Amino acid sequence: MGALNEYILIKRVVILWVIFMTITATGVAAKEQLTTRQCETLGFTGLALCSDCNTFAEYVKNPELLSDCLKCCTEDSNDSMSKITYSGAILEVCMRKLVFYPEIVGFIEEEKDKFPTVKVQYVFNSPPKLIMLDDEDQQKETIRIDNWKREHVLQFLQEKVKPTSAED
Repeated sequence: MGALNEYILIKRVVILWVIFMTITATGVAAKEQLTTRQCETLGFTGLALCSDCNTFAEYVKNPELLSDCLKCCTEDSNDSMSKITYSGAILEVCMRKLVFYPEIVGFIEEEKDKFPTVKVQYVFNSPPKLIMLDDEDQQKETIRIDNWKREHVLQFLQEKVKPTSAED
């Protein structure tokens, strides 16, 4: 009987050790950065700085989304690059799916004219997204905005799109 009890005890210790290692590995993985592809899938490619995640957290009260954002961001620096801005943007959306995004429709109809460098592009089956452009109109960041409210799109563009000059 002694050998059987010893076998059961060893088996329990091994099981507990496996559980402990699984929990530890999960905790370590949660602190790691996600790949660019994983972040893109989650819709966080445009939220490059961790301060953007903090701003995001003010509007979106979902701890899981904030956690994903923090896994995709880079630490802010004190240099001039810490406030990334873009020359323009493309708001890409599927015209047939607009009925499912009343906040995006509201932005397009009532706020879009405030941003002359933001163009609306209708692409079949595309989820709503902002494609941020550099000075040469090259795509730099893509941000999914499926669940954004109109005021969040407005604030994001006010912060991230350079104002146009008076010459325009």
